[in-house]
Amino acid sequence: MGNQGRYPTVDKLPVSAPVFPLTGVVLLPRVRLPLNIFEPRYLAMVDAALAGERVIGMIQPEVASAEEETAHPELARVGCLGRISAFSETGDGRYLLTLTGLCRFSVERELEVETAYRQVLMDFGGYGGDLEPAPAPALERERLFGALAPYLERKGLEVDWDSLKGADGEALVNTLAMMLPMGAREKQGLLLAETIHQRADLLLTLLEMDRSRGSGNDETPLQ
Repeated sequence: MGNQGRYPTVDKLPVSAPVFPLTGVVLLPRVRLPLNIFEPRYLAMVDAALAGERVIGMIQPEVASAEEETAHPELARVGCLGRISAFSETGDGRYLLTLTGLCRFSVERELEVETAYRQVLMDFGGYGGDLEPAPAPALERERLFGALAPYLERKGLEVDWDSLKGADGEALVNTLAMMLPMGAREKQGLLLAETIHQRADLLLTLLEMDRSRGSGNDETPLQ
């Protein structure tokens, strides 16, 4: 059963979930995120998820909190719930899994738990549209690829251009938003974009700003 059939509306989604706070990483609906899990607390988190709804929330620490390198940083106010869609265990005890994005959520509150990993109560209000494929964004592909190519060159990255050029608009924008090595503020801005059209515009703006700077600096403050 696909995720859309399993969770046709937000009221079918679980109200609480373990969260994986990771700076510079966001998850978006219908995009797959590969994860390499090795810390004991997150191995336990995956074990619990596999025994239950198979869901984990990806969320960034608040940028200021993360920069302070605290052991228990404040969480960003919005993350994205994902479902474990592929899983394997390595010979050295690591878990390799794929998390497929379901729906963004606001953190209603963090739960008081005895587990080593953190858990939150989620509010999906305003994000119900994430469960349905978005309409194709008005995407200027030539302009986007023209800004993307020098960005990748500066970062020393290679991509499968044929796959990118053949992707539909939503998949292209969301995959680039997730996978490009931008800073935490940029990533959170892309996650918070209300529509795929706004995310596409912001992504293009960030790529063009990076090209105009030509400095290779990953942090672009968002207003």
